[in-house]
Amino acid sequence: MDLEKLREQIDKIDRELVRLFEERTNIVSKVADYKRKNGISVLDQKREDDLIEKNVSYLKDPSLSMDMERFFRALMEISRDYQSRKISIDSVPNSKDISFDKNSIIGYQGVEGSYSYEALKKYFGDTVQTRNLESFEKVFMALNSGEINYGVLPIDNSSTGEIKDTYDLIRGYGAYIIGEVELKVSHNLLGVKGAKISDIKKVYSHSQGFQQCDKFLKGHPDWQLIPYQNTAVSAKYVSESKSKSKAAIASMLAKELYDLELLADEINSSSNNFTRFIIIGKELVESVEFDKVSVVFSSIHKAGALYSIIKDFAENNINMLSIKSRPISEKPWEYFFYVDFEGNFKDENIKKALSNIKNKSNYFKILGNYKKW
Repeated sequence: MDLEKLREQIDKIDRELVRLFEERTNIVSKVADYKRKNGISVLDQKREDDLIEKNVSYLKDPSLSMDMERFFRALMEISRDYQSRKISIDSVPNSKDISFDKNSIIGYQGVEGSYSYEALKKYFGDTVQTRNLESFEKVFMALNSGEINYGVLPIDNSSTGEIKDTYDLIRGYGAYIIGEVELKVSHNLLGVKGAKISDIKKVYSHSQGFQQCDKFLKGHPDWQLIPYQNTAVSAKYVSESKSKSKAAIASMLAKELYDLELLADEINSSSNNFTRFIIIGKELVESVEFDKVSVVFSSIHKAGALYSIIKDFAENNINMLSIKSRPISEKPWEYFFYVDFEGNFKDENIKKALSNIKNKSNYFKILGNYKKW
């Protein structure tokens, strides 16, 4: 059999793949409609993993298992992106207020005394119930399951930049930003009662805590720095260890909560160290008082494509506040762009800009319209 014959066979299979892809996408569109109406997250990781495992098991040649898994993971990502794009285009509600009371449950990562906990209290006050969760992702999972009404997550720091996990998760889980709060972060070195700096051999904190205190830590090169889930979890661990050789980098609130000794205060490299936290919810909200919009998109992979999108902000007299990029895992050297800008959904220039950006993008999702802190 010659090469042309083989290529003809591949072409025939490809035409069938195109037909099946279109048929599948039509059904995916109906799934997106159902998820939008019922407030269900686009991402269902367990179903995706189960589906891939099941389909790989149908192979007659097990040596193709790895390639088949890659094929279905790419297909799942295309499906998620299509659903997110369709939901974003179809669902900007006319009006919905943020409401919370003593029965509202707000989730955060870590334990009491964490900076996320302080941000939660700063935004919601003391009238709500709180739920601490082990990881950023579990905050999103709890929101999707209805275990919590809203979540609080760090997204940017003035000294060390974006919290990459938060950016990836908000897109992957289909949550929306409904508010934000800024917190001045002051890091402190904490040890057990009776400990001195000369006793310290191991220091525990979140990796961001280490980065934000790098100048202080460079003065103690003999210390072993051990990344931990959260600054407050680190403080709790050190307290429970009762070891004078261990210290944590955490807040003064954590010091009080876990009865620790202050070994050095305000050790962060910058005295103006702020972290921005976002408030996430399951639904997109809208109010005439909102003055900040967040979106995520991916541009067509060709010269000038990103510029063509960005210029819509200038042409519509929109003040862009920030732009950040995150890699698209299945497409090497291609990126999602997260943009914050001033405006309100009801503004005509915002409507025009969003429509233009959507039409020029491979992927587009509105992340939220909310009140700038």
